[in-house]
Amino acid sequence: MKTWKPDLTRSRSPRYMAIADVIEMDLRSGNLVIGDRLPPQRELAKVLNVDFTTVARGYLEAQKRGLVSSHVGRGTFVTGGADKERRGFVSDAAPDPRRASIVDFSMNMPPEPDDPELIARMQGGLTTVATNLVPLLRYQSFGGAGVDKEAAAVWLGRRGLVPSQERIFLTPGAHPALLAIFGMLAKPGETVLSESITYPGMRSIAAQLRLTLVGLPMDDEGILPAAFAEACEKKKPKALYLNPILQNPMTLTVPERRREEICAVARKYGVPIVEDDAYGFIPLRAPAPLAAIAPELTWHVGGLSKSLGAGLRLAYVVAPDTRAAWPFVSAMRANNVMASPLSAALATRWIEDGTADNILHFVRTEAMARQALVANILPEGSYRGDPLSFNIWLPLAQGWTRSTFGSHMRSAGIGVVASDAFCVDGPAPEAVRVCLGGPIQRTALEAALEFMGHALQSSPEMAGSFF
Repeated sequence: MKTWKPDLTRSRSPRYMAIADVIEMDLRSGNLVIGDRLPPQRELAKVLNVDFTTVARGYLEAQKRGLVSSHVGRGTFVTGGADKERRGFVSDAAPDPRRASIVDFSMNMPPEPDDPELIARMQGGLTTVATNLVPLLRYQSFGGAGVDKEAAAVWLGRRGLVPSQERIFLTPGAHPALLAIFGMLAKPGETVLSESITYPGMRSIAAQLRLTLVGLPMDDEGILPAAFAEACEKKKPKALYLNPILQNPMTLTVPERRREEICAVARKYGVPIVEDDAYGFIPLRAPAPLAAIAPELTWHVGGLSKSLGAGLRLAYVVAPDTRAAWPFVSAMRANNVMASPLSAALATRWIEDGTADNILHFVRTEAMARQALVANILPEGSYRGDPLSFNIWLPLAQGWTRSTFGSHMRSAGIGVVASDAFCVDGPAPEAVRVCLGGPIQRTALEAALEFMGHALQSSPEMAGSFF
């Protein structure tokens, strides 16, 4: 281990930044060289007489610059960022505006992290993963490497699931996993059930596979078990799709008792359940998954898009049993070959080093703050929401239609999607889903909500909308 004591007076930056600055200076001077192991964070904090957090932030900043790499159980090592710069491998640390402006406002997005320390931790994980870049660019067996399945098992364990690794599969996002599962469970023309107002992706999957999607009536606790049983008698469905936590777009969460009633009906009629648990990790104390209540019937799809980042394109799938897994593997390999090993390695790193928990904490805290903004601006009872949901479901009045309202809000910087995208059967109501997340900052969101609230108090003509 390198005996290294940085002189923080050599930098005018805050102390945590000064630590990274001095690492870079010492790399240039030769006082540090590639491969040197830096002192443990707590030891350096004691030597410098600063808080542990200051040193931790300093090392993270150094990781962000590509100067060092940290390894759990081994320590922090100099990786030669400054030396690489001298050899011509200059890293452009400035964000690329061509990337920053890319966003799809039709999607329901979590709030994006803006805390510098959290972003530094996230980038640090990416830096560590990059040390294995070459092997991560290889083809790998479908379903994920052993180390990534272990991390998936830890992550799923927080939802009360303890499946064997043979039943866990890493897939390139929830959508392709759902496509493969329903392709196995039902043939063209056969019936699949869902909520009457459901995730638009499920409607797209049913259309692509030429399945008959039938929506079940709902109350504030989810689909009605009696209606599910009646549909089983009359429609002979091949599967039931549910998005049971912070449901998109209605924001409802199916309580434990209702889950048990649904599973009892599914067992009686032998109907497989496909549980889209996209938002399952957002609540601190969510109800037990359907896969924990009826594991023999349930395909559990735990996507990471809403909890860690949609760009990962990664989902953890739990099959009901190993026999059911074989056709799933064949279907997934035919369409997707494998999940990206780079994405899997980054998710594993974040789970192992606690960054995933920090991201989740941010998402929860920011979602609550944004829902509080809605509650301060819109009248109570005028919308559906949950303190932790990324969206609200907004019925329209005062002569507004979903098309005119969407046009009116187009320039507000938030995603407004008409109810047509979510409705399975019958005419769509005059309602919209309003997304509160994505790249918009809280102050801009507040302004957009005030603009929206003003419009809802009057007719389209009075609000200046003539579409």
